[in-house]
Amino acid sequence: MAGHNKWSKVKRAKAITDSRKGKVFSRLSRDITLATKAGGGDPDGNARLRTLLLKARDANMPVENVERAIKKGTGELPGVVFEEITYEGYGPGGVAFVVKVTTDNKTRAAQDVRSAFARHGGNLASTGAVAFQFLHAGQFLIALDQTTEDALMEVALEAGADDVIASDHGFEVRCNVHAFDRVSHALEQKKLKPESAEIAYIPVSTMPVTDAAVAKTLLKLHDVLDEIDDVHAVYSNEEIDDATSAAVQAP
Repeated sequence: MAGHNKWSKVKRAKAITDSRKGKVFSRLSRDITLATKAGGGDPDGNARLRTLLLKARDANMPVENVERAIKKGTGELPGVVFEEITYEGYGPGGVAFVVKVTTDNKTRAAQDVRSAFARHGGNLASTGAVAFQFLHAGQFLIALDQTTEDALMEVALEAGADDVIASDHGFEVRCNVHAFDRVSHALEQKKLKPESAEIAYIPVSTMPVTDAAVAKTLLKLHDVLDEIDDVHAVYSNEEIDDATSAAVQAP
């Protein structure tokens, strides 16, 4: 997928500006609290928490913020109750979207997400209307300079992964949701550090976008959704070809 794919989002996420660090820290804190609540505060026995702690370190999140989030998850500190919600919708051009939210206010989150879609030519859909167009699976993205395809396949498949996909961007490891912890641990043991590691919604098929105006609105919708504090992750199935991508970026 050109123009807007998972690898390009990872690259953009690495260039966190100071003005956005507060939002990044807030999201990480929520995720760490939820992961701790679900799997305990010991990262050695909680792969999801280990992954989040690595993200927090890469984002230069203060240690005290991390410790506070963990203590909220274990109940050592009082805190608000967060819920995880998944919204489905359609963007301009019929592009399918899955939006994961972590919030302490479902009404606010729903209003913010609905408004973002409405203002950019899209709309929310009922549960199940969009999700079937995506594979819900563990996904690890690993840079080309970290390993070879054969070596990665040996490690990943032995740990229970379903597939290793090589591309010009890097390697993508996919696994069943229930195998995520095992695969994550196996990669850690081999000193392989993913650019991204998450339970993701991966498009089963893509929606070609060849109109530059539609592509521009889609990218704006992504940016607006990403700016919402409650939004944890955004997945979509557009495929923007190189010519359209160039047209969008042209002055």
